[in-house]
Amino acid sequence: MGKDKIRRFNENLTFECLVQPAFEEVFGVDHPMKGKWHEFFGNHNPIVLELGCGRGEYTVALAERNPDKNFIGVDIKGARMWRGAKTVTERGIANAGFLRTRIEFISSMFAEGEVSEIWITFPDPQMPKQRAKHRLTGPLFLARYAKILRKGGMINLKTDSQFLHEYTKEVIAQNELPVEVANNDIYGTGYADETLSVKTAYETKFLAQGMPITYLRFSLGGKREFTYEEKE
Repeated sequence: MGKDKIRRFNENLTFECLVQPAFEEVFGVDHPMKGKWHEFFGNHNPIVLELGCGRGEYTVALAERNPDKNFIGVDIKGARMWRGAKTVTERGIANAGFLRTRIEFISSMFAEGEVSEIWITFPDPQMPKQRAKHRLTGPLFLARYAKILRKGGMINLKTDSQFLHEYTKEVIAQNELPVEVANNDIYGTGYADETLSVKTAYETKFLAQGMPITYLRFSLGGKREFTYEEKE
């Protein structure tokens, strides 16, 4: 491990906005924070998650634009998350935090209905068929989100991957989920508003390569179980 990573990991330990549960605190058990995130923020405002937050650009930007909501960036990469946690600490952003854990353990950290909305920004599309179970908009993950998302809570997917965009649309269709927005080029169509125009480091790179950015906004329609049949 490089010296810079070690420095970041050590500094992460000093950030009050960053929660880093041990493996045994989330694997098959409920973490003490579950159902108590209002205590972390000191209010009962709605909680919004950014899953696979990376450097936390969206978590920070959304928090600054929406002081009436609380935002939590979730990722397992501590060296990347350091940037977001440091920014939140330096700017004194009280309604933003970070959680370092695997997204597979999300229901160990949040209670039923504790989350009001989910953002998934530029995740790995996991294109090989044998990696399908790792896609963050696949049936396994939707079932996890259903355990923590309030009734009617929205899921937002912003990605450069046309593959993941189309795959998610098919999952939505097969499970008959309500869709609010399905746009395959938010900048080319002029759809991107102030929130959607927030750019992560990955997005800036993709745009420079001329790649269109897609966006889906949908809910789970009260369902708890989801299926997907791969097209031939």
